[in-house]
Amino acid sequence: MALRACGFIVFRLASCVPPPDNIEYLLLQTSYGEHHWTPPKGHVDPGEDDLTTALRETKEEAGLGAEHLRVIDGFVQELRYEVRGRPKEVLYWLAELKDPGTAVTLSDEHQDYRWSRLEDACTLAGYRDLQDTLRAAQTHLEARQDKL
Repeated sequence: MALRACGFIVFRLASCVPPPDNIEYLLLQTSYGEHHWTPPKGHVDPGEDDLTTALRETKEEAGLGAEHLRVIDGFVQELRYEVRGRPKEVLYWLAELKDPGTAVTLSDEHQDYRWSRLEDACTLAGYRDLQDTLRAAQTHLEARQDKL
């Protein structure tokens, strides 16, 4: 059975930059292993639904709770890959940070964070499936720019 994790691609809108370059994504750098960069995510606890997991993990890893986020309708991406020979599934929703000035508070699982525009975020992300997910988020947001 595959490990299952859920999280959010969190973005904020920079007020001093015209669209679509005003979209910045939050990536966290792990404090373990290869110190890779990833959006906040984590394993589903027994009896927990996927969206609740995404909210809990984003609060635990970045200090951003449901009160700080606005979930964007119509976007969820599923990634499938192997970790140490075991299958893993990750679901990502898209969420806007309501107040772009809200501070990120890292857990012990992470050592750094960055707000980055799409191409820089893709460079940090490193993995093709995560890069594709970030690009899909950007496309989704650009298509609904009038609603942001």
